[in-house]
Amino acid sequence: MTSLRANVRGVTRIFFLGLGHMGGGMAANLVRAGFDVDGFDPNAESLARAADAGVIPLDTDEGFATADVIMSSLPGPAQVASVGLDGGGLLEMVRPGATWIDLSTNDLDTARRLATHAASEHITLIDAPVSGGPEGAAAGTLSVYIGGPAEAVEKHWTIFEAIGTNIDHLGDHGAGYVAKIAQVTLCYTQTITLVEALMLGVKGGVQPAKMLELIQNSAGSSYVADTYGPEIVAGTYDESFSIQLAAKDMRLAMEMAASVGADLPFMARVAERYAETERRYGSTAPHLLAAQITETDNERIFHERNAND
Repeated sequence: MTSLRANVRGVTRIFFLGLGHMGGGMAANLVRAGFDVDGFDPNAESLARAADAGVIPLDTDEGFATADVIMSSLPGPAQVASVGLDGGGLLEMVRPGATWIDLSTNDLDTARRLATHAASEHITLIDAPVSGGPEGAAAGTLSVYIGGPAEAVEKHWTIFEAIGTNIDHLGDHGAGYVAKIAQVTLCYTQTITLVEALMLGVKGGVQPAKMLELIQNSAGSSYVADTYGPEIVAGTYDESFSIQLAAKDMRLAMEMAASVGADLPFMARVAERYAETERRYGSTAPHLLAAQITETDNERIFHERNAND
């Protein structure tokens, strides 16, 4: 398949929609790779940071109309649907023959509706959700999960190489969305089980930092233990990613499980924990407060049991 890969630098004009923690890093790496990148974000600070990295600020009307490739990094299905399906949206404004690469986490129902509408407008739609966090977006080391027609994916391969190092074309449209949701659930389930393992060790007499070190050097080692473990032990809970987004990912996983007929009882309990964290602390709270709920609820249950003895 390598022979089909075309280097489109210098001839492809990209319009990047969504320049936050993830999109901003990806857009900056596209500029560094030699692409002409226009972009928009409703947050003025995000737009200014992107401009400092070489992205040319442009409103959506002009951006959609002039781009060869539109890339979007949006919070979730509602925003993707609004951009693609609402009257006067992206799919009605871009020129026939353009490509829309959606990097967002999306659900299958929205994905199918987008694909149908894109085909009717002669727009190529590629789903390419990413994983690796803001640090991976900044470094250009994201994992990219791609669904879409093979020829179009190969044509734009240099775009994917500019933002990621682990790039997989997984099948037709929708396959990337499925893979992203399936793999990201492990991050959240591992966060909850990491907290429980830490609690067991600490309550048994091991110091928190030492218990984390032991886990990091054991068969239970993981990205979550290495990256989020120190935040949990320090009580800082990682401000770079909100509980709203984490709870949304788990909700999408549960919806997808129902759609494909998968019974996932343990994952369902984790989804409930993240939903409860969002209800308790608000949508903008850091995602690792799900760990704090585990700790505080454990203490409450322990004291209630002792009081009843």
